[in-house]
This record gives sequence, C-alpha cells and structure tokens, in this order.
Amino acid sequence: MSETNDIPGSLNLPFVEELYARYVQDPSSVPPDWREYFDGWGDGEGFRARPRLGPSVVVRGLFGGAGTVSRGDRGVAVDEIRMAGFQDRVNQLIRNYRVRGHRIAKLDPLEQPRPVPEELDPDFFSFTEEELDRPVVCETFQYEGPLTLRELIGRLRNTYCRSIGVEFMHIDDLRVRRWLQKRMEGSENRLKLHRDVQVRILTRLTDAVMFEEFIRKKFIGAKSFSLEGSESLIPLLDMSIEKAGQQGIKEIVLGMAHRGRLSVLANILGKDASHIFREFTDADPELYQGKGDVKYHLGHSSDWKTKPGKLVHLSLCFNPSHLEFVNPVVLGRTRAKQDRVGDVERAECLSLLIHGDASFAGEGMLQETLNFSSLPGYRVGGTLHVVVNNQIGFTTSPEQGRSSPYCTSVARMLQIPIFHVNGEDPEAVAQVVQLSMDFREEFRCDVIIDMFGYRRLGHNEGDEPSFTQPLLYKAIEKRKSVREGYLDHLLTLGEVTREEADEIAERRRELLERELSHARREDYHRPKEGPRGIWARSHFMGGPEAEVKDVKTGVPKKRLAELLKKLATVPKDFHPHPKIEKWLEARREMASGKRALDWSTAEALALATLAAEGYRVRLTGQDSERGTFSQRHAVLHDFENARRHVPLRHVAKDQGPVDVHNSPLSEAGVLGYEYGYSLDCPDGLIVWEAQFGDFVNAAQVIVDQFIASAEDKWRRLSGIVLLLPHGFEGQGPEHSSARLERFLTLAAEDNIQVVYPTTPAQYFHCLRRQVLRPWRKPLVVMTPKSLLRHPRVVSSLEDLGRGGFERVLPDVGGGKKARRVLMCSGKIYHELAARREELERNDVAIVRLEQLYPLREDTLRKALAGYRDDTPVIWVQEEPENMGAWRYLRAVFGGRLFDRHPLSHVARPASASPATGSASSHKLEQARLLNQAFS
Repeated sequence: MSETNDIPGSLNLPFVEELYARYVQDPSSVPPDWREYFDGWGDGEGFRARPRLGPSVVVRGLFGGAGTVSRGDRGVAVDEIRMAGFQDRVNQLIRNYRVRGHRIAKLDPLEQPRPVPEELDPDFFSFTEEELDRPVVCETFQYEGPLTLRELIGRLRNTYCRSIGVEFMHIDDLRVRRWLQKRMEGSENRLKLHRDVQVRILTRLTDAVMFEEFIRKKFIGAKSFSLEGSESLIPLLDMSIEKAGQQGIKEIVLGMAHRGRLSVLANILGKDASHIFREFTDADPELYQGKGDVKYHLGHSSDWKTKPGKLVHLSLCFNPSHLEFVNPVVLGRTRAKQDRVGDVERAECLSLLIHGDASFAGEGMLQETLNFSSLPGYRVGGTLHVVVNNQIGFTTSPEQGRSSPYCTSVARMLQIPIFHVNGEDPEAVAQVVQLSMDFREEFRCDVIIDMFGYRRLGHNEGDEPSFTQPLLYKAIEKRKSVREGYLDHLLTLGEVTREEADEIAERRRELLERELSHARREDYHRPKEGPRGIWARSHFMGGPEAEVKDVKTGVPKKRLAELLKKLATVPKDFHPHPKIEKWLEARREMASGKRALDWSTAEALALATLAAEGYRVRLTGQDSERGTFSQRHAVLHDFENARRHVPLRHVAKDQGPVDVHNSPLSEAGVLGYEYGYSLDCPDGLIVWEAQFGDFVNAAQVIVDQFIASAEDKWRRLSGIVLLLPHGFEGQGPEHSSARLERFLTLAAEDNIQVVYPTTPAQYFHCLRRQVLRPWRKPLVVMTPKSLLRHPRVVSSLEDLGRGGFERVLPDVGGGKKARRVLMCSGKIYHELAARREELERNDVAIVRLEQLYPLREDTLRKALAGYRDDTPVIWVQEEPENMGAWRYLRAVFGGRLFDRHPLSHVARPASASPATGSASSHKLEQARLLNQAFS
C-alpha cells in the first residue's frame, strides 16, 4: 500500500478524522487495511453501529486533543486506540451521571416513575461484558484502589441516583465542581450516622408528627396548614442549626410561609405550645380588636443551645400570606445584623429561607431574592434555601404550575448547587444538610435543598384534596408517616427498640397534654410580648405622634460650611469629570455663602451631619449613587482610571458608616430588603429611593403587608424612608405620580408619615428628624424632579441651621386680609407663587401643607387663624381629582375646614391614568389649573 493507505507510524488527528468520516458514510471508500483498522475500534461493524456519536467526536475523543498518537507496531496502535476509545466512553459516562444522574434519583416518596435518560444506560456506549469488568482509570473520580467499570457504575448510581439528586455541573468554576465531586463521590453521598444522631432524628420526627396529630385531634376543623408528609423539615432545621453553631454562626434569621409554620414555631423556635393552643382557642378577643394576625403568620425569636453548649439566636420573621415576599426582608435583617457587628466576612449571621415548591417556581420575588446573592450592597455570605416540596400548590399540579422539570430550575441562574432529596430518607436529608452548610461556609454563596415530600391533607385542614387530585391522594393514603418509616429502618438495623421509640412518643404526648391544659385555664397569663434585641435596649417607640416631643434638627452654620467643604473635596490624585469639577466648585461657593443651597446639597448635608454624629446611613435604589436626574453624585468616579470616591465617608474622624449602592432593577425585592434592614437598624437612616416614584406600585405588597401594617399586626416598628420622585412635568403617565393617594388611604393610627416638602431646608430637617426623634415610623417623601435645579427652590445655610421641620408653612406673600386661601403641597406651590407674582394678586394667600400624615390639625388651624371666617380655602393639586390628597382631605374635613372656611378644590379632572402622554397637552392642562386657582 501507499503511505496514504498504510497505517502510519504515528497517527495524525486531522488525517484519521477525515478518513474515519468517509468510513462511517461508506466503508468501501477506504482501503481494506484502514477498514479493518476502524472495524477493530468496536464490535463487528465498529462505530458505524453508533453514528450518533459522530466521527469527529469519536476520533477527537480517542486522541484526547493530541495531534498524534505513536505506536510500536500495528497491533499496539490498535490496542492503544481501542483503549483510548474505552476510556473516552468511561469519561463520558461519568460526566453524564454528574450532569443527569439526578433525573433517575429516587426523590419522590410517592414513587412516581421517572423516564431514564438513555445516556445513563451503559448500553448507550456499547460496553461489552468484558469491558464492564475491566479496571478503569479516572483522575476526577474519587476512589481508592482498583475499580472495575461495573463497580464504578455502581458508585455513580449510589452517589447521584439514590435518595439524593444533585444539579451542579452548570457551575463554571472547576474548583467548586471538584470540591463537590470529592465530597459526594468519596462518600457515595451518604453519611454514616452514630446511634445518638439517629435517635435525635427519630425524636425530632416524633416531635413533628405528634404535634400535627395532636392539633388535628384537639382542634377539629381548625386551620393549621400542617407539615404532615414533610415532617423531615424539623430534623433538617435541627441539624442545620447544630451545624451552624459548629461553624461559629451566632444568629440565624428565618423566613417561611404558613405551611408547617406552627410546627417550626413549637419544635424549633421553642414557642410555648400553650401559647399556640391559646391562639387556637381564640379566648382573648378583647386583645385583638382591629389588630393582630392569624397564628400561622406570626414570628418568634429565641436562643438555641447547641449540643456542645453554644448559643445561636433564632429569629423567625413575621410573614403575610404573600409567601416569598418575606425573602428580601430576611436578607435585609441578616445584612443589618452583620453590619452592626462589623462582620465583613458574613460569617456570623445566616439567612435561612423555607420555600414552597409552587411559590418557588411561580413568584418572581424569588428570582429578585436570588439576584442579591453576590451583589456588593446586598450579599449576606450565602443563604440556605430549603424547599418543602409538596409536589402541589393548593389544587394546582406541577405540570400546570411551572414550565421546568424542577421547581428550583430558576436557581440555576446562580453558580450554586441544588440538592434534591427524598424527605422520607432522613439520613439522606442529614447528608445534604452537612454538605450544604459546609459548601456555604467554604464558598460564601447560596445553596438549595429541595426536599421532596407530599401534603397529607388538603391546602387547609377543611379542604378536600381528592376533588382535584384523586389518584395522588389515593397514593398518599397508603403512606406511613416519615417517623414510622424511619423507625422501621432503625429497628431493622437494631439501633433502637420499639419500647424506646414508644417512650419518646409518650413523653411528647404528655407534654402536649400539659400545655393544652395550661392554655385552657381561666387564669392563663400570656407570655410577655414586646420589643426584643436592640429595640428592647433602646429608647425607640411607636404609638401616636402627638405623644412624642419635637426635636431641634438645625446644625450651626459654621459646622454646615465645614462639612460642605469636605463634601466638595477629593483626594489630590483624584481626577473628577470636568463637569463634576464645576459641580464641586458650586458646592464650595455654597459653603462660603456665595450661592444658595439646592435640593441635593441639602440632602448631602443631612446625610453628612448624621454620619458625623455617628449614625449609620444607608441609601439604595436604581442609579442612586449618581441620582436618576444626575443631581446627587454621592459616588464619584475618577475620569482617568474609574477609581471610586465617596465624599460622605470622609466627613469626620469617628463618623458612622455610610453606604450608597445602586440597586438591581427591582422595586419589591429591594424595598423589602431595606425594610428588613431597618428592622435591625433603628438607630440609623435607612433609605430606599425609587427611580421614579411611579414605580413604587411594583412594590405594593411590601408597602401594604409590611410597611403600613406591621406595627398593627405584629408590633414591629421601622424607620424606613421612601424617596419617591413625584411631580407633573409632561413626562407621561409613568413618570408623574408616586400615587400619593395610596399612602394616604393606608394611613391610620399614625402608622406612617407622608410628607411633600417644598424647600431644601424642609427636606434637610425632615431627614434629620427621622433619626433624632425616638419615634420610629416609616417615612414617605414625595421628592422633586424639575425642582432639583429650580432657581426658586433653594435654601440658605441659616435655614438649615435653625429650628426643625415645619408641618405647615404659612403664607409669605399674601396678606391676612386675603379673599381666598390656596392650600397645597409640593411642586405646585412654586408655580402658584410665580403666578401670584405675575398677576400681582396680593389678595390670595398660599398655605403649604408639608406633612400630609399624621395630619396635625392644631398646626393647620394655627396657620389659618388670622384669616376671616368664611374665607374660602381651596385645595390645589396637580393630580387628577380622584388621585392626590384631595379626597383624603375631604374625608377628614368635609365641606368646611374647622367649621370656619368653605373647603373646595382645584385639580385635573378625574382620570383612570395619572397624566397625559403629550407634553403640549400637559402645559395646556397646567395653565388651566393655575388659572382656575386664581379665577
């Protein structure tokens, strides 16, 4: 044969690849020796029987990426290539198990059949019986001693296809994948538990089962949203907390929805069962008139003593029925606790979130929460996510509730492992807990445990689930409890006796009976509920605003000038953008008194003075570092090398921390996070800013269910500040209104503060008042857009230096003999004042209502005291008549103000949309509105 037809001394990859491709298509097209050579690569017809692998894949796999393969003679070459083909198939098989092994893992306690991917079948690779007993070599697989392919497959199945299935091969970092492989494959993904651990698991399962059965028998028909079918959650949490204690974690903040919450409260948080039973009897109606919440939404905190004697503080957050919306609140609280103690490694406080399968897949809040995982302003060092996978959502089956194979598929957006585990195998649960907690400690990132179980009863205990899932519930009826199944396992192993197990159950039953008896006593005394943690150690308070003294918030002019100079100073080697340099120069002129202060400067001074006095300042929002309207520039960027500089961090030697962060493009998630942060930072200024105030409606659940109602429902206070740019300037329906009317509708019992200030000084004093007063209520501020640079919207250093925030600003242009009084808030005041000057209407007074809620009638009455009776008061607003503050004021005052002044209004006509999309139409509407105010 020619050199082309001979088998060469060294085999060239491109040549063999091209020749083998011809062989696959038509064996007769290659010389006989090459045909025999390729036939030798497999059985009979060689790899032509497996064309799905593709010629290039086969040849390149055999060569392992090398350019040539040497040999001594033809026989040796054939053996080398044949062996290389075997090893390549082994490597592919191992990878397939790592990638797809979870698809055949026995995860479902109900044993629903799962199709086997063909690439997990050894026949897919045409392994012969001889090859199955051949020793294998695999550098990436963890094992000791020689291992045959048959044994390797067994270990792969044990690791990836028993009660634990793992998704981790989407992780890009090789170091992370290899860490997981070593931990899982080295142990075949199984813990060897000592007897005392097994007994502890049995005891915790007994606690869970007995608690649920006891409630169902003693409170027939009552809603409890039981954990039955997923009781392994209790030992899972037990083991997680014990592991956390070993790792030096001192606090755990938990969040969960209503499913299983009562069991977690009793069996993990240590809430007195008598207290829970008292809530079932509902024997104290006088305590909850118009307030409180249902028992399966309540939170609790306690100290957990680990087996070695370490204390871990547990806090279960209060949560409404909005399921996943508590997630960012938990993360915010965790970050605040870490920041308070300077835990920059994020090692001392853990977020632990318990999810439902349907909500994990269905609620976008989950994605927003996952996205916080690695963001500098939001990361908490890794959250442990636990999914209680009931495989149903109310009456909705998985195929109707998600478009992915797993409810956790959205979590693949992160570079983290997802552990699926059969909840009826508590020892497998123990393995994933240990592995998950170690992973979080090692890599400081999130980890997910998807625990498969079922829901033994309907959505609530009065619901009939077989109406909609008859076959599913026939299967569930046949199941033993998790506790009985695990006990059978331990009895088989001889680790416990039936008598020991019965004794554990009897002790629990007796305890529950005693607690129930206590709860039913007429002289029952409820455990004291009040502020805990930092709130208990401080002077902060809620309640009515009238019971709190006002504070002076002014700062001496000299001090303000000093701070403003520091805010306008950058390091010598820092190169500001040329336009920023002019902006800094303008601030230096403001410091010297040559220029009046604009809105952003007053804000910067409010933050700077608070920081200089030792208070923490945290401001986040979309583009908040620069400011949506390029007004703030709290973070400067070197024009030559992009180095960052934050002037607010350099205002005093022993100042408080200042954090200004751009948030992800999220409203609900970020506001929930900052609200959570405020719960554990009452002694700081915690601010969320909407890019435009209009977008706060995307966070309405956080506003309604947490911010506005938490004090009433859960006795939880917050000083969160919402900055909502608001004002009608012809920018369209989505860039005009922060929906002032919604906040005023929610306002009751002095639950929130709603202000719409008209001057930079008022804004300055309002922000400082929020921190300096001991009164802690959420503050909603309607902030400006066009007024940020308006020549009339300025204040002096003297204005910031004296007094404090004024709820009502009296008229400064009209006389006390005015024939009409225009009353307004915010931006419209400056247009009314300009029109009054233009018309020379000294017979019109303009009174500004700066604080709309709580509405202090005495202050407004005083501002109107000098006007004659029956002088008409006209409320003027930019918003349509059905929006803004008008209907709220009309509801408060009726047709006459203090029984002295006829009260009417000027507004745009009622509308379904806040504003026109036409700038020209806006100008026409605004001109008509102003004319009507003076006509």
